Amino acid sequence: MPVALPAGEVVVSSTTDVPADPWAVLALAHGAGAGMDHPFLVGFAEVAAAEGVAVVRFQFPYVEAGRRMPGPAAHAVATWAAVADDVAERFPGLPFVASGKSYGGRMASVAAADGAIDPTALVYLGYPLHPPGKPEALRVAHLPGVRAPQLFVSGTRDPFVDPVADLEAAVASCVDAELEWVEGGGHSFEVVGNKRPPATIGAALVPTVAAWLRARIQRPAA
Repeated sequence: MPVALPAGEVVVSSTTDVPADPWAVLALAHGAGAGMDHPFLVGFAEVAAAEGVAVVRFQFPYVEAGRRMPGPAAHAVATWAAVADDVAERFPGLPFVASGKSYGGRMASVAAADGAIDPTALVYLGYPLHPPGKPEALRVAHLPGVRAPQLFVSGTRDPFVDPVADLEAAVASCVDAELEWVEGGGHSFEVVGNKRPPATIGAALVPTVAAWLRARIQRPAA
């Protein structure tokens, strides 16, 4: 998938899980420290496709280039714009959902607030409200500028949203947003005393997300 960056065009990898009769298409971005093939994302995508949602996973340019640290926010926004164009071309008429784990979801919100993408809805899997231990460094100023409905799925023991009241306040500041808590969940939704593989953890979030999307997105006419 080509991405237009200020220094020139780059190509990033992507893959798609496509059900027989999709009623929505969800673009799923990875977190800062993992690429598109992380088991959490794969598990989520497989079950979402079984629920009738096509899922597009993709790399940000820094991962494609073999780097570990995210590049400029503008590069992530440009990548999201390229993903939106790709989705519109391949799935015309289907509702477009922008989603991501941690960093990937936050960059979707920035892209939406900037007007670089115009999704039907956004879903954040572990929104990184602030760096761990730095609750004063909130990443929320742009969120009221997102016009589409937003779903925040977050663990109650996530150090990126401690204190949890700050995330509740951020959600309340949005035009149209809802918050779903995973009791005892950490930043990757791991729960102490309930060890599960990352793929299983990702898959377990799908029912919550799919139910919310069904309530907010009408199925296209045949």
